[in-house]
Amino acid sequence: MIMRALVFTGPGEAEVREVPEPVAGAGQVVVDVERAGVCGTDVELFTGEMSYLHNGRSSYPLRPGHEWAGIVTATGAGVDGSWLGRRVTGDTMIACGDCRRCRSGRHHVCARMRELGIADGLPGALAEKLAFPAAYLQALPDGMDATVGALVEPGGNAQRAVAAAALEPGERLLVLGTGTIGLLAALIARSRGIEVHLLGQHLDFARSLGFDQSWTRETLPGLEWDAVVDATNAPAMPGLAVELVEPGRRVVYIGLSGTPSTVDSRDIVLKDVTAVGILGASAGLADAVSAYASGNVNPQALVAAVTGLDDVAGVLAGNRPVGAGAGPKILVDPRR
Repeated sequence: MIMRALVFTGPGEAEVREVPEPVAGAGQVVVDVERAGVCGTDVELFTGEMSYLHNGRSSYPLRPGHEWAGIVTATGAGVDGSWLGRRVTGDTMIACGDCRRCRSGRHHVCARMRELGIADGLPGALAEKLAFPAAYLQALPDGMDATVGALVEPGGNAQRAVAAAALEPGERLLVLGTGTIGLLAALIARSRGIEVHLLGQHLDFARSLGFDQSWTRETLPGLEWDAVVDATNAPAMPGLAVELVEPGRRVVYIGLSGTPSTVDSRDIVLKDVTAVGILGASAGLADAVSAYASGNVNPQALVAAVTGLDDVAGVLAGNRPVGAGAGPKILVDPRR
């Protein structure tokens, strides 16, 4: 049996290929993918800018896709049969499970960690079907559709960023960046009673979500920022975050610039700032599911369009689908 899957064959080169359907090995399930997201990491893998392509963790040909939701249609040996028919998503970070980091709850930084659809060895979800380790599945509640399910992974990243900011209700958060992660962090923080401000360039959509306190660098008011989350890819923003945050408070870095960014450690020390880096959604997946299921956070407005596999290369090259809305997120239905 064969299926269709997106394959990156080189920098700026992508094609939809017919490949063998996956089979559920021991400890694995097969998922029929209903929705998969396109994110900045996929763009970097497509363009060739992704650091993993230069340090040997990733290589072409590569099958991308790490934000996804679908239905379990097969289970391998040792997997509980109750997974069959369940709508699920899953962790991107697949670890060894045995090392000191894994045993201490830090599997997302395991030295032998593999990343679904990003690093070599685990074909991604921009395909009709996906083989996936059952131990890393995240069940979705009855009634949660695949569109929301595919936003759990970015939501988990945003959950971790907001938690790392360590704010109480009524305190003030500045989020740098109005892409998917920045807006999800803003939505999550607002649901917790935090006063949220956004700094970005394209602010009409953020304001349509009720974030009236959205600013450009030129209009940003001189308020006291109890925490700053940097969800941008601009190399100047990490330093700006330290400059803006209140002394003794926290800066959270979840964005990555394509070139090295500079932060003066003297500013961190002299302001007694805690700087936190966030890698991956692992510890935030369950919280994202809960936030979506409760209705406290509704991410659906962020989805501008749902397209098919044949259109993904164009999206990665910067072309928005015809009729796309104003949101930052493009989802893919691989069955189209």
